[in-house]
Amino acid sequence: MNAIARRSLGLLFGALCVPLTALAAAPQPTHEFSLDNGLKVIVREDHRAPVVVSQLWYKVGSSYETAGSTGLSHALEHMMFKGSRKLGPGEASRILRELGAEENAFTSDDYTAYYQVLARDRLGVALELEADRLASLQLPAAEFAKEIEVIKEERRLRTDDRPSSLAFERFKAMAYPASGYSIPTIGWMADLERMHIDELRAWYRQWYAPNNATLVVVGDVSAAEVKILAERYFGAIERRAVPSAKLPLELPAAGERRTTLHLKTQLPSLLMGFNVPGLATAETPRQAYALRLAAALLDGGYSARLSSRLERGEELVSGASAWYNAFARGDSLFVLSATPNVQKQRSLAEAEAGLWRELEELKNSPPSAEELARVRAQVIAGLVYERDSITSQATSIGQLETVGLSWQLIDQELAELEAVTPEDIQQAARTFFVRDRLSVAHVLPEDARHEESRHED
Repeated sequence: MNAIARRSLGLLFGALCVPLTALAAAPQPTHEFSLDNGLKVIVREDHRAPVVVSQLWYKVGSSYETAGSTGLSHALEHMMFKGSRKLGPGEASRILRELGAEENAFTSDDYTAYYQVLARDRLGVALELEADRLASLQLPAAEFAKEIEVIKEERRLRTDDRPSSLAFERFKAMAYPASGYSIPTIGWMADLERMHIDELRAWYRQWYAPNNATLVVVGDVSAAEVKILAERYFGAIERRAVPSAKLPLELPAAGERRTTLHLKTQLPSLLMGFNVPGLATAETPRQAYALRLAAALLDGGYSARLSSRLERGEELVSGASAWYNAFARGDSLFVLSATPNVQKQRSLAEAEAGLWRELEELKNSPPSAEELARVRAQVIAGLVYERDSITSQATSIGQLETVGLSWQLIDQELAELEAVTPEDIQQAARTFFVRDRLSVAHVLPEDARHEESRHED
């Protein structure tokens, strides 16, 4: 690290030594309003550059789907680029490219979103194109026949032919026994094989309505000018009845679940997940923020517990991680993963026991105030860097709103993290890191199954 980088990092962490609420004292101007048709609009001003990001979020994703009809949300995302009443397939993308804009879309368990990043004076073009496909998407059967083959190939490349992705997909299917979070966003291959264009047409009519969407605009704009543009392009689109969507709730104590997967991988690995609430379903917000900091204590950089103790200390694993998503529409998972140190002849059972030792320590002894302060500073540093991007700001706002939380949490987050005590983390560990909430997947190379067969013979 050079001298300039060291000074910059020092200044950042020096700033983080002050109460975090001081950093949150002056949030960026953010405005919220709704059109008569129910479209919610959130505008966040950031005047550092003449650039704007526009995102349209729909409250629909794979957790809304049902067995036998999976992958609909993601497939519809692909078809949203295939033409409207005004434009043919790909024409909207061509117009944006010619304006120097960046555009794309993404689908998740809880939402589908479309975005453009472009010069502030071209925002109207992006909104006109987005409103056009909301109001008059064309879903030609011929285009679908081609696009479903693209989606199946995407599934092969990103999941079926990637052992880590395939393992996590199978792990999630086991770890979420009661909710739609067991459904892979891209869909099961059997459902892609039998998907029909009429299913997508029905899915579009069911969920793509202005009253089921949130428009987020962040950048060098004012609320007044965005309101004029939103009214101009979205105002005439009629609201429609949208089905009520229940929160994806999990069994709090489904019992310990285990699976062994033999995949095309060279090294064994381990996945452990605990059914835990998200911010939307926790008894108190403090629980979710405590779990966030617990993940950072375990896996928050070089000095975190998993890497310093299990990897470099005991040489038990060659890698380990922990993560938790608090911003789900329903319940969530606290996940740990590890690869045993095969060079030291360490086994999956030993790696799993090592992870349990770290969890038990969290349950038996709260972290010191000093360790928590260091970890909290790292988490806040990540948030500070993230908020430097207008796209990240928009994505945080859109995600919060679409999962049923408020965008205002983006400006309350620092104070909420500051309020978490060592005892809060200990209590969260005692409550949630129990075997009745546990799912475990052991991932082994295919050769191991052949070895087992030979030993049995």
